[in-house]
Amino acid sequence: MTGLVRFKKSDAGATRILRLATAGIFVLCAIRSGIVRAADWPQYRGAKHDGISAESVKLPWPASGPKVIWTVPTHNGFSSFAVSGGRAFTQVTRDISGDNREVCVALDAATGREIWAVDVDEAQYASGGDSGAPGNDGGDGPRSTPSISDGMVYVFTPHLVLYCLDARTGAKIWTRDIVRENRGRNIGWDNAASPIIEGDLVLVCGGGAGQSFLGLNKKTGQVVWKSGDEKMTHATPVVADILGQRQVIFFTQSGLVSLVPTSGAQLWRFPFKYSVSTAASPVVCGNIVYCSAGYDVGGGACRITKTGPGFAATQLWRTPGNKFVANHWSTPVYKDGYLYGMFSFKRFGVGPLKCVEAATGKIMWERPGFGAGNVILAKDKLLALADDGELVAVDPNPAAYREICRTQAVAGKCWSTPSLSDGRVYVRSTKQGACIELAGK
Repeated sequence: MTGLVRFKKSDAGATRILRLATAGIFVLCAIRSGIVRAADWPQYRGAKHDGISAESVKLPWPASGPKVIWTVPTHNGFSSFAVSGGRAFTQVTRDISGDNREVCVALDAATGREIWAVDVDEAQYASGGDSGAPGNDGGDGPRSTPSISDGMVYVFTPHLVLYCLDARTGAKIWTRDIVRENRGRNIGWDNAASPIIEGDLVLVCGGGAGQSFLGLNKKTGQVVWKSGDEKMTHATPVVADILGQRQVIFFTQSGLVSLVPTSGAQLWRFPFKYSVSTAASPVVCGNIVYCSAGYDVGGGACRITKTGPGFAATQLWRTPGNKFVANHWSTPVYKDGYLYGMFSFKRFGVGPLKCVEAATGKIMWERPGFGAGNVILAKDKLLALADDGELVAVDPNPAAYREICRTQAVAGKCWSTPSLSDGRVYVRSTKQGACIELAGK
């Protein structure tokens, strides 16, 4: 047959080449046909800690709304979904033998069927999460989101106990009590930060003097490095590449502290005011890092520079107060020079979605009615989950607010962040979790 090259059985090298070429053609065809989709959403705010997915979503959806694959009860709390290996993980509260307990649950991502549930901590909260819009309050509960890596699930509890569970069965592989083993210092309203997986390490904050920052072996829980004498906040750290250097940025009570993830060595610091609670994660915008808090702190940004082996952070702008660029826990996403997110403080149900220029803090536009929800970026479209459970698709354009479509995704209060995996968005409230089909073309 013309064009078909035949090989002898002894020509093993040529056979391997043919197999690789065939596999490459199959993968290319699969990508073009839409069979291959983007990666899992294995941690809080996604695999890259930035709330951004390479997946596209099909918009606009029908007037009746997108297809809901499943809904399940998710009792209390603000934990988001982490999705990996065909399973969705989150933290809820449950009554177990008469005690109110915090529980990590694993659901079948395709059906919502519960596969396992593991009791990880007592569920006693200091009422900090019971506020909200009239008729949409209450529901205080877990704030941290599980992280998944190499078949293991990592859970960081309110009382700074770190669990490693088998993702398939829920069996406990190891635990580490940061308070007892590392002289941990918790924060008012208790821990809300999620554990971050970076390579072979789990990265957390909350230890005592000399070990505020901890890099733990993800397989054993043993301390690989420890550093710092900082007091923790409720903010989850982020990992990013800035000026060619991989770094983890913690938002502490003294401000931003950047470390080498593999050693804990400090790279740079940026002082920033603390008052009562800092809960939004830093946002990396190239070589600019944005950070913000409520309680009249406001927002600001620093530029990171490098001279020889050293790094420095220089303030670009700072806007104090709750009115303009304050993020309570709603962390913005960054796209093409601009931040998009829910900028407000305790304006439940009415707070605006805003577009803010990262380099200057200038507000380009704002649209009220979103409250204290969260946004993610699906390739080139915003998915905004309002705190009343509405899911809104928006075109991220600094010129003007351009809404594409919206739907009521779940009932209850949503202080969690959407997750996007394999063409489906996973959202949850203090009452319901849902999986919604949004696969792109």
